[in-house]
Amino acid sequence: MAGDSNATKARLLDAAFSEFAEHGLAGARVDRIAASAGANKRLIYVYFGNKEQLFDRVIERCVAEGTEAVPFDVDDLPQYAGALFDHLVDRPDLVRLVTWKQLERPGPVPPETMASWEGKLDALGAAQDLGRVDSALDPADILNLTLALAQAWFTAAGEMAEVEPSASPTPSASASTAASPSSPSANGSSSQARSRSQARSRQRAAVVETVRRMTTPRSP
Repeated sequence: MAGDSNATKARLLDAAFSEFAEHGLAGARVDRIAASAGANKRLIYVYFGNKEQLFDRVIERCVAEGTEAVPFDVDDLPQYAGALFDHLVDRPDLVRLVTWKQLERPGPVPPETMASWEGKLDALGAAQDLGRVDSALDPADILNLTLALAQAWFTAAGEMAEVEPSASPTPSASASTAASPSSPSANGSSSQARSRSQARSRQRAAVVETVRRMTTPRSP
């Protein structure tokens, strides 16, 4: 039945997303994808062709879902960048998957993705012509830089990717911890979560403000 077929395809794509994000294209195994989806491995080849084509389909699906989740808003590019940042906070595995694609399967983008990209460029060009977006930069530069800024904190390497530097405990804090052996774990986890949330808010604000400065028309 068509409904069963569509449901199986969806499970395979979900399982493939997790597998590719974790292991990349070369390290992914169709056996694990099929087992995770609760489907026969043969169906991967029936529905998608081969592992490479399955990878391409997963990427296309992510682009379509991202476009739907974060609609492009040429009249408010700073908040568009902020919404992209929020989307990546919720989907850190998406950043890993895109990185694997750039490393292992670069090349032409699908026609649907290219059409979406060109539509954004046309909207940016029109907004520049009307004076709503600063015209100092080319539309392609604005769009690429906006996307790069939204992703910057998720692709920084090593210690640069830390959301907040660790602070050395003060003597009074150390003494308090020693005197209260039942509290450290819960208090430490709560403090780390709060610190991480504050850092994410600061990073988001930096992304939004940078895009605002880049795109706001300059006074004559």
